[in-house]
Parts: sequence; structure tokens; C-alpha cells
Amino acid sequence: MSEAVESESGSGDFVQSLARGLEVIRAFDAEHPALTLSDVARRAGLTRAAARRFLRTLETLGYVRADGRAFSLTPRILELGFSYLSALSLPALAQPHLERLSRQVDESVSSAVLDGADIVYVARVPTRRIMSVGITIGTRFPAYATSMGRVLLAALPEDRAREIIAASRPEPLTSRTRTDVEAILAELGAVRTQGWSFVDGELEEGLRSLAAPLHDREGTVVAAVNISATARGDANSWRAQCLSDLLAAAADIDGDLRLV
Repeated sequence: MSEAVESESGSGDFVQSLARGLEVIRAFDAEHPALTLSDVARRAGLTRAAARRFLRTLETLGYVRADGRAFSLTPRILELGFSYLSALSLPALAQPHLERLSRQVDESVSSAVLDGADIVYVARVPTRRIMSVGITIGTRFPAYATSMGRVLLAALPEDRAREIIAASRPEPLTSRTRTDVEAILAELGAVRTQGWSFVDGELEEGLRSLAAPLHDREGTVVAAVNISATARGDANSWRAQCLSDLLAAAADIDGDLRLV
């Protein structure tokens, strides 16, 4: 159970059984699409008896299927995420702009929001497979190591950004990943000043990305948009080639968001 959940668990409004049920759902991911009862209990931090009850409940509701000893999520689990996406105007507003930007630069383009210490993809136009892990709507990555994450963290008060980064316990995902909290905060200062973030090989070797913030009608940063590509040629030349198109697309999306 996360530190945030643990800090709230003493509240009279906290429903522990709901929190545990969600932990069971979160036990499944791209690397663990099918799990045994023991696997679920271990990954969710539950006893086998408790894990069995939650799994059988989710199975009855249609969110989990059982195949012999293995359990897996069903497509119905997408309803939980789509409830959020359907209430969020950003993906629908951003999508045509992302598609146009992708055609202009001939690269993959995405939009993400900040959720705790992670970014979560809410819109995407892929042109090719650029990572060893496939990126889809709902994919999460640590904010400290991503261009969109740094744009979103830079929009927060510095004390809050420091708290989030420290809680992430930054680790070297590649040989280039910044892991020192103060070094990351210094980078956020530069991002805040220039209005964009460039990350080269920090999330995955051979991957570079360029991101800019998206603002609502009050000027608050609510999301980020990025261009990502496999590293080829000179990094600075690639950044210079893509930056003006990225900033123009971000401004266009901002214009639409101001009308919401």
C-alpha cells in the first residue's frame, strides 16, 4: 500500500476494503497480465484468503476472469479509465492537434497528465514503435525521468516538486538518468524559464523527447504534450527542428482549452 494511502487509512472516511480491491486490480500490469492467487496476494500485500475474496468479487462483477490457476483482467476494466477520459475534454480537444503535429514532424506525439509521481498518457499518435515497452492510453512513467513529467513538475511550487521527486526515490533507468533530487530541481528551474523540456536517453537508452505545457483558461498547467523519437543524428539539431512546431501546437491546444 502506498505511503499516501497509509497516511489516510486512519481517517474515518477511509474505506480500507475498497483500497485493497484497487490494489488487487493494480497488481496486474503489462509485465504481469496473468497472475496466480499467490502472485496477487504477494503483489497486493494481502493474505491469500483476502486476495481470493477480492478476486472472486471482481470475477463476479466481470472485471476479472479465471483460467485454471491464473487470473487476468477483462476488457471491462477499461470502463474505470474511460469514465475519467469521457469526463476529460483534453484528449478530444488535443487529438486533432496531435495528429497534425505528428504529420508535420513525422514522429510520435503524446499528451499526459501528472498523477502523483507519475505521468499518465491520455492521448497519443504513434508513428512507429520507439520503446521496448509499448505506450498506450493509461501508460505510466516516472515523472522525474520524462520530458512531460518535468514540464508538469516545473509548474508546481518548488517545495511540492521536491516532495514528489524525493518520494519517487529516483533510480538510474539508464546511464544518463538524473537521480540527484537537487540536480532534477535545477533542471526544473531551467524548464520553468524556457517553457519546454528536452530529455535525451534518461527514460530509455536511445529515446529522446521534447515537451511543452498545456494551460487551461486560468493559465494553470493541466497537461503536457511531447514529441518523442529514437535517437538519430545530432540531438540539438533534432530539438531545434521540432521545437517551433511543438510550441505552436501547444498554443493551439491552449486556445481550444480556453474555450471549454
